Order: sequence, then C-alpha cells, then structure tokens
Amino acid sequence: MNSEYLKETAAIAALKFIEPQLESTTIIGVGTGSTASFFIAALSEIKQKFNAAVSSSEASTEQLKKLDINVVDLSVGRKVQFYIDGADEVAPDNSLIKGGGAALTREKIVATSAEQFICIVDDSKLVNKLGKFPLPVEVIPMARGLVAEHLVKLGGLPEFREGTLTDNGNAILDVYDLDLSSPDRMEEEINNIVGVVCNGLFAATRPDKVIIGGKSGLTIR
Repeated sequence: MNSEYLKETAAIAALKFIEPQLESTTIIGVGTGSTASFFIAALSEIKQKFNAAVSSSEASTEQLKKLDINVVDLSVGRKVQFYIDGADEVAPDNSLIKGGGAALTREKIVATSAEQFICIVDDSKLVNKLGKFPLPVEVIPMARGLVAEHLVKLGGLPEFREGTLTDNGNAILDVYDLDLSSPDRMEEEINNIVGVVCNGLFAATRPDKVIIGGKSGLTIR
C-alpha cells in the first residue's frame, strides 16, 4: 500500500464519520495539501447534504469550486461545524506540525473556528516527538531578518523558503533543530516574536480526532 492510498482511506473515513451529522445548514472547513485534496474529492459526492465549505487556501477553494461545492467566507462570522485537514507530523498527544503547503495561518484560523477539528493522515506522519519536519513560521517580509535572529536565540536554525509567498502575501521561514518537547510553550513564544504572523505548531489548537490510514487498517485517536 502506498501513502496516497492510505491518505485517501483516511479521508474517506473522515467523510463517513461526519456524514450522519450533516444538516442543510452545515458548513465544513477544509484544509490544504494532498490528503485534504482527497477529502474534497470525496466531499463532492455528498455536496447536497450540507450548506457550504470554508477553505483554508486559494488552491483548495479552486478545487471546491471546480466540483461545484459552494464556498463561503469565514470573515462574516460563519459557524463551522467540522474542519478536516492533514498534517506534516503528529505526536502521541495529537499536537501537530503543519504548514508544508504554506497555508498554516488560514488553517489555524479555520481549525480554531470549528466545533470539531479532525486531522487525517497516513501513518508515515506519526512521530514520537515533533521536530524532524522543519517548523514553518509565517512572517511579515520586512521582519524576516529580525524574526530569524529571535528563532536562533530559541535554538532553531531558520531557513528562508525561496520562491514561496503565502496567500496572505507573507514569507515562510522553515526552522530546524528546535526543541519542541513543550509544543504549547514554544508555539506561544514564537507567536510573541514581533513580525511573526503564525507558526505551524498546532498545540493550543490540536485536533479532536486523528484518523490514521495505516497498512494494517484505520486507527482513530
């Protein structure tokens, strides 16, 4: 079984989990990336059972619209019942690293707005401790150097993600070698650096459920 099949398996399991709870007024938040893309494709098969979707990126919005799924803007106070998205790493306590697709800020906004956050991954994303995957940090472009200096003081090695602008028009620093043994504390410390928009630690906002596609079957925790 390859990882793409396992991602799709997790995505379909998430759809089956939420489907009995859908109503005509339900708004579903969707994430960004290859695993979320499988969920969006599956969602198109039941689009008559819910009201609309809120998207965390322009790429996901485009996919939703191509499938004739109604997309609404979260900024007008929409109530999101479910948010479904993937992750780059998942720790045993369900804290996450996200942001490989540079959509971390919008993803965190929608995840925080949702009544239920469901993370869908294949088992290659499971780790004993966060940090092998570099931590993405979205920064205001003019503050890139300032933020990098502070990240070094925190023990990290920041690397500018060349050629990448977020949907918000900002830059990404990928930070290696941070001690993420206390992800809640580190998430807060990084967010307090002037010039940081958001970072890819999802500890304060961790998922209510993680659905894992594995070679031996599905696991939900």
